[in-house]
Amino acid sequence: MKLPSSCRGSVVFKGYRSPRLEVSARANHFGIGNSSTPQTARSIFSGGTTRNLHFSSVKATPTSLAQTSASDKGSPSLYTPPTTGFLSLLPPAWVPYAELVRLDKPTGAYYLYFPCLFSTLLAAPLTTPMVSPLSVLGTSLLFFSGALIMRGAGCIINDLWDRDLDPHVTRTRLRPIARGAISPFNALAFTGVQLFTGLGILLQFPYQCLFYGIPSLLLVTVYPLAKRVTNYPQFVLGLTFSWGAIMGFPALGIDLIHDQAALVAAGFLYTSSIAWVVLYDMIYAHMDIKDDAKAGIKSIALRHDKHTKQILSGLAVVKVGLLAAAGVATGAGPVFFAGSCGGAAVTLAIMIKKVNLKSVKDCWWWFVNGCWMTGGVISAGLGGDYILRYTQRVEDKSEQLDEI
Repeated sequence: MKLPSSCRGSVVFKGYRSPRLEVSARANHFGIGNSSTPQTARSIFSGGTTRNLHFSSVKATPTSLAQTSASDKGSPSLYTPPTTGFLSLLPPAWVPYAELVRLDKPTGAYYLYFPCLFSTLLAAPLTTPMVSPLSVLGTSLLFFSGALIMRGAGCIINDLWDRDLDPHVTRTRLRPIARGAISPFNALAFTGVQLFTGLGILLQFPYQCLFYGIPSLLLVTVYPLAKRVTNYPQFVLGLTFSWGAIMGFPALGIDLIHDQAALVAAGFLYTSSIAWVVLYDMIYAHMDIKDDAKAGIKSIALRHDKHTKQILSGLAVVKVGLLAAAGVATGAGPVFFAGSCGGAAVTLAIMIKKVNLKSVKDCWWWFVNGCWMTGGVISAGLGGDYILRYTQRVEDKSEQLDEI
């Protein structure tokens, strides 16, 4: 009796089964074929190591698994532990958690921090009596620690939502959850620790900050979903990352509900920051534009790829215009308008002109350095304006005392 080919293969396989042949057969089924050595295949498929594979790969068909293996996306075997930098000094068990919160890539924390710093410096001259530079420094340091913690929590939430998408994107395929180094449950528990730490920092501010700070958690949670339903997830990210532009006012004791000038200034600063977030994240999104298209991830970079520079220019104009409006609302002086507004216009124009959107390396360079260029000049202008106004206030008080 002649058996069908599939049955003959099964009989032959059972008749000559050996550990090496079994590993090779399983490797071929998953698309590894002859390109992997028996040792590599055994390390992936023998014992309990299959638990390290992302669950989305286990659910996929053999064809899709073969395609994923062919491009090595999400393969734990490609991961190399850090040998230089801060992470190389940590115990090996801590490294995946440090990578999860992006301690080795702190630029996102700086972008989250700058709006907090902007609002603190913008609000300082509105306080009565005007807060001292030492108080402004202390508030800014608290915001910085909070930005580090909350950015880390946001990264974990993002990776939990994207654990099925990250293995298919070159830049994200080796993230700890995507490669199986951290389970979703452990990541969720670590998020809880970070959120409680963030709450502890928030409690160091005036109690009114609780009412302004806690609602931002909703935006942190919702942002990763935006890329699934809209071509403009960068606007949701802007709402999230710009929240600090509001927080500086209550942190210095200014009641936004009853102070009309402060409320208007906070609104202009917040919307100005949203434009900046969309601008720099549109450049950032161009690093993943090809993989995003294949994975079905939506972004403004994909939607408007042919007109990116025009959109970036428009966003820069909106950013600078709203920043200037915030200065007008607070009675800022020429140092602010020349330093913050003029500096932002120049640095953004240079970045938009020079960035090569077709180069991943160039987009990353401008994303990292643009943070310090634009954020730095805005902070310098706001800080200079505050120091001048504080000095003038001190001199006026001295003259009044002399007259008495």
